[in-house]
Amino acid sequence: MRRRSAVLLMLSALLLSAPGFAAGTAETRRQAQAAPALPEVRLQRVVSGLANPVFVTHAGDRSGRLFVVEQAGVIRIIRNGRLLTRPFLDINARVISGGEMGLLSVAFHPKYASNGRFFVNYTADGERLRTVIAEYRVSAADPNVADRTERVILEIGQPYRNHNGGLNLFGPDGMLYIGMGDGGSGGDPHNNGQRLESLLGKLLRLDIDGGTPYRVPSDNPFVGRAGARGEIWAYGLRNPWRFSFDRGSGRLFLADVGQNAWEEIDLIERGGNYGWRIMEGAHCFRPQTNCDRSGLTLPVAEYGREGGCSVTGGYVYRGSRIRDLVGRYLFADYCSGQLWALTETTSGRWTMSELLATALRVSSFGEDQDGELYVVDHQGGIYRIVPR
Repeated sequence: MRRRSAVLLMLSALLLSAPGFAAGTAETRRQAQAAPALPEVRLQRVVSGLANPVFVTHAGDRSGRLFVVEQAGVIRIIRNGRLLTRPFLDINARVISGGEMGLLSVAFHPKYASNGRFFVNYTADGERLRTVIAEYRVSAADPNVADRTERVILEIGQPYRNHNGGLNLFGPDGMLYIGMGDGGSGGDPHNNGQRLESLLGKLLRLDIDGGTPYRVPSDNPFVGRAGARGEIWAYGLRNPWRFSFDRGSGRLFLADVGQNAWEEIDLIERGGNYGWRIMEGAHCFRPQTNCDRSGLTLPVAEYGREGGCSVTGGYVYRGSRIRDLVGRYLFADYCSGQLWALTETTSGRWTMSELLATALRVSSFGEDQDGELYVVDHQGGIYRIVPR
């Protein structure tokens, strides 16, 4: 979905039959060789026939429903394994879609069961190209249909048409986290990733219950710092394509799409600088050698372009159906269709192991209320990860 040159698409077909690839540093490869055996899993199709799905999630209301985001501006409901005909929300007329733009995610308020509030992230144009964070509510008449009245929470100008980030996600602290790409083009020409006066290239954290339209939490790291935006939680990101909180530990995992050579997984901490555009993964980018790494947090895992072309972040598995996956972080690559698992060792290091080869364009993962994981195929399907 994000960078699909003809060469990379050809490579992805070859990668599907490859027994492995050289991922990350030599240390990462040594760890991967020593990683404990993974369980055998397969993908069980839940529904098909979707139009460019990019996200799936639940509403936290114990209804068992899954909500699927279609890139053009529609949210659909899966109920009892069946895709409902009528959309939950259709804002196609407000959304500009194509390439990396579109309706990119939905986040349901932690008290959605009682207040019916949810928040979308989409690309719009008009007088200017921009990311829109907006609130909607479920209709009073039908729990499977939303009221189309929009309340805009935040608009962020986009200088180019790529690197939109696009994920809204509530954290265990009740705050709304928003992933923003660096604004696009290539090589971050405006150095947005490192500029604290810009919201681009950042992970944002907002209190949407504490103000109108939101409040900047007082414990955000750059509150009160001259020349810095208080909404910023972490920075130095290129294009965060999916992040998640581990429901077991509360830790925040984020996948950041690379420029030319390296895809990375980061563990996000308050106020952390994750390197872009100084670093791409654990490697110097600008300058290409002898870059100053002072104060930068390097990824916990990375892989080179022989493993794909665009990382898709996932979740730490906390379900009950696949016992040997519990505690492992799952992620994928959009171009190769490969799924991997990250396992933390007792020494605090991470091992990266191949989990499953697929022919899918993995645009996202999803988690249901019970912690079971799903894979979103941008070609139109939703799949559940189950034991083989």
